[in-house]
Amino acid sequence: QVQLDESGGGLVQAGGSLRLSCAASGRTLSSAHMAWFRQAPGKEREFVASISRSGTNTYYADSVKGRFTISRDNAKNTVYLQMNSLKPEDTAVYYCAAGAVSATAPQAYNYWGQGTQVTVSS
Repeated sequence: QVQLDESGGGLVQAGGSLRLSCAASGRTLSSAHMAWFRQAPGKEREFVASISRSGTNTYYADSVKGRFTISRDNAKNTVYLQMNSLKPEDTAVYYCAAGAVSATAPQAYNYWGQGTQVTVSS
């Protein structure tokens, strides 16, 4: 069993930055592909970014490419999402997820955190 705990969300003005963290407990993260998803009110959960077990390969949604960076520190059992040049449309609850495969579909991930709210004001 893996427990994921996100932190780092908050309120920021457009153009600002935030860094989200996802700390894992109960099992080492190094065996899992990790991803960030987000869900805005009234919308479906959407893929943001993913990273392979070793951190070598990353993949981003077109909407965040060039602005967000996913990284991981397996020694600290933590995954990060650095978000720069934030836009109001980035407002959502952000979730980290762990799974056995790298994918953009939320169904591919077995473990989820509780989410952290990110609000970007215009």
